[in-house]
Amino acid sequence: MGYIMLGAPGAGKGTQAMALSKEFHIPHISTGDIFRMHIQQQTDLGKKAKEYMDQGLLVPDELVVDLIKDRLAQEDCKEGFILDGFPRTIVQAEALDEVLQELNIPLKTVINVEVPDEKIITRMAGRRVCNHCGGTYHMKYNPPKKEGICDQCQSSLIQRKDDQEETVQKRLQVYHDQTKPLIQYYKDKKILLTVDGTKSVETVTKNMIEALGESA
Repeated sequence: MGYIMLGAPGAGKGTQAMALSKEFHIPHISTGDIFRMHIQQQTDLGKKAKEYMDQGLLVPDELVVDLIKDRLAQEDCKEGFILDGFPRTIVQAEALDEVLQELNIPLKTVINVEVPDEKIITRMAGRRVCNHCGGTYHMKYNPPKKEGICDQCQSSLIQRKDDQEETVQKRLQVYHDQTKPLIQYYKDKKILLTVDGTKSVETVTKNMIEALGESA
């Protein structure tokens, strides 16, 4: 059975996808991971994707779909999978429908992790990362003992460009314009499950797994 995780940037869909992967013993498939794997292994698809990425261009839908299809056709996806980061548009969703039909894999549930924009901005804008050891903090929810200094290695903490409020707002706008229409797309197919992503990570996971059990 196939599952898809939907949600705005910073909603926590990647974390929940990993929890679901562990619970159901099926692979968590992220488009970013697929790109990195193909580029590392220097496959033909990876070389094509790298050409676009090196120029700062978006990888065309046709190529992304080919990469996804290649991954879903692998042995470990026979019992199911969780897609995270794809599809992002209606066009991609329609292309994915065709791929799943071709591979004879049913799409069980699309899980929408719902978090209001203002909470996402607070979450992401408050994040700080240690450039040296990779430790992560949050100025409100998980602050370092000494402001601006990593507890582990005493190096300076930075705010990534992706987490700056202006960047977060731009990413949210792209999400609302391009990806949010997928909620209605999958609602019309009667396979959408929406979970409240504002709770603690553990609570969201528990509620999601319980809801999936009820819909089984």
